[in-house]
Amino acid sequence: MAAVLDWGIKVILWLQQFSPALDGLFKALTFMGEEEFFLVLLPLIYWCLDRRNGLRVVVIFLFSAYLNGVAKVVANQPRPFEYDARVRQLVNAPGGGLPSGHTQNTVVIWGYLAAQLRRRWLWVVAGLLIVLIPLSRLYTGVHFPTDLLGGYVLGAAVLGLALWWVPPVERWLAAQSLAWQLGLTAAVAVLLAVLFRTEDGAAIAGVLLGLGAGAALERRWVRFAVPGRWWQLVARAVLGVAVLLGLRFGLKAVFAGLEPLLLFRYVRYACLGLWAALGAPWAFVKLRLAEQKTTAA
Repeated sequence: MAAVLDWGIKVILWLQQFSPALDGLFKALTFMGEEEFFLVLLPLIYWCLDRRNGLRVVVIFLFSAYLNGVAKVVANQPRPFEYDARVRQLVNAPGGGLPSGHTQNTVVIWGYLAAQLRRRWLWVVAGLLIVLIPLSRLYTGVHFPTDLLGGYVLGAAVLGLALWWVPPVERWLAAQSLAWQLGLTAAVAVLLAVLFRTEDGAAIAGVLLGLGAGAALERRWVRFAVPGRWWQLVARAVLGVAVLLGLRFGLKAVFAGLEPLLLFRYVRYACLGLWAALGAPWAFVKLRLAEQKTTAA
């Protein structure tokens, strides 16, 4: 394994010879795989473009991120800058390196969107991002090539399962009672938090709880329609993201220092999921930024 990692160091050092000229480009590409980027992008898809596929891709992303976190703990592989002092760390990267979460989640999210929306331009964008975002992780010194390979393999597996399993599971859930949907959401979210007791695990499980409960309640009580005029879509984006970021940083400040840490992190991220799935659509309808459907379909 040491020989493989040593080869990876050579690849990274070769890429870093182009630093700092390409730092800005590759840092921007890396940001497109960060939590903060997806925190804005995925709700916008749900609110302004496609409610069903938006909700699907958020749930798939959460399970992908959870699986990646578990895999990193199991693999327990160092980062390149930890392995060799010649490698410069250009971005923050806590935890283990294998598999690459940026690579895995890029394959899952952009692959799923391209497969579902079936637009030629989106396939091109997805293909470019699936290559360039992982490449940025080499350039910034936070992943070995083998980390990227692990991310590609795991991402492809998650994507394949999502394309196969999500539609029938979604139809089955829609046929269940509201109480059953809420109970199942709570059970899965609690189970995930208990099985993977880390900050990332608590955040992912919390979002899943708020999102799942919020989506079930939204279909019963709100039933917002995504299509709207351009100014309505812009207003939704501004209002929705502003409150989402306000909750994220506001609750972080309110809960700072409170114990148990993981419980309050779980609650904070559950609030984000609840706002995204239920609070924002309700506000859009009340403010006449979205129409209300007469049925839950």
